[in-house]
Amino acid sequence: MIRATGYLRTALWLAELGLPVLPLREGKLPFGNCRACTRSACGDRPNMKAAGPCQCPAPCHGWAAATTTPAVLTSPAWAMAWRQARAVAYHPGGAGLTVVDLDNPDAVTWARKTLPATKVVPTTRGEHWIYRGVMQSVNGVRPGVDLKSTMSYARWRGTGTGTIAPLPDGVRALATKEPTAVRLTPRVLAMPRPTDGRACPHRSPAYLERGITMAEQRITEAPDAIHKTVYRTFLAVLSAHGRCGCLTETHIGRLFTAAQIRGESLRHCEDAWTNARTQLGV
Repeated sequence: MIRATGYLRTALWLAELGLPVLPLREGKLPFGNCRACTRSACGDRPNMKAAGPCQCPAPCHGWAAATTTPAVLTSPAWAMAWRQARAVAYHPGGAGLTVVDLDNPDAVTWARKTLPATKVVPTTRGEHWIYRGVMQSVNGVRPGVDLKSTMSYARWRGTGTGTIAPLPDGVRALATKEPTAVRLTPRVLAMPRPTDGRACPHRSPAYLERGITMAEQRITEAPDAIHKTVYRTFLAVLSAHGRCGCLTETHIGRLFTAAQIRGESLRHCEDAWTNARTQLGV
């Protein structure tokens, strides 16, 4: 309870400063959708500009649940999340900010040589450089460098040092570069068609597409524990779509690409996929 109170106190303070905040669960990930919102049944993402019909009071929908409203943060619907929370996160784009997430010492060295000085917050493995300005969020713009702004979240790690500078053109330019090329496995990846005559249970092709898109997002937005995240994501996709024969090389390739952009090797992707299939018996 003391820990939960501490996270909530931090969240209320950040909200007062104008940072939309949300709790993070074990693994430093947002809380999953509640039963009413699972599988996007509610219309999805209540706080987007093009909001769907969802009016869920719980901290669903990842970054889109971030809020500056104290009554929401202290509501009964959020109480369970704060009790289970392991960290506080914020939506940089919602506060008019961009976070350059430097994930290792080499990335930090690059930033110090390349980018203008701004507010710097130490992290477990590197630094967050925070600029004033909004842009699209892109992961893997260069080795160890992610850009977090719109439609993303960053873990709160303290006030840091320095003064926030305007977002430089050099950071914006990173988002326009082609992502690092990835090599997909030459082996056939498509799932075998069922032989027992069962019909595909998916309600529409959009159901599968939404599932793959959400899986890609889960991988690309993972703040850490990328190996575990990739395996668990593969496991979730196979659990939902691995027995009906709808998964194609294109779908699986998209998952591999998302993982490799985050730094996973092809071998690790193949191992995670094989282990997930073995675990589920598909």
